[in-house]
Amino acid sequence: QVRVVESGGGLVQSGGSLRLSCAASGITFSIYTVGWYRQAPGKQREVVASIAREGSPNYTDSVKDRFTISRDNAKNTVYLQMNNLKPEDTATYYCYLRFVSLGYWGQGTQVTVSA
Repeated sequence: QVRVVESGGGLVQSGGSLRLSCAASGITFSIYTVGWYRQAPGKQREVVASIAREGSPNYTDSVKDRFTISRDNAKNTVYLQMNNLKPEDTATYYCYLRFVSLGYWGQGTQVTVSA
């Protein structure tokens, strides 16, 4: 059974930092491309960052130089370090694992940034 579990969300003041984690089990984690997405109330889900099995990470423009995605294949975990958080970063953050036609979502973790 595949499990994808995010953690690390919370309430933080503007300018603060959070580190999200996404732990997966039941899959060969290292072969998956992993992405962090977010969805704010009333808005569409958008990709924030992604990192492939091998290759450089990619970021949406609004988080470049503030967020860092990384993965530890030995721990089946992907991280999202978020620095200099802004109120507009407030959203539910989701982890998504993809390999060819296979895809798995986590349940999400809430990030709230107060002004």
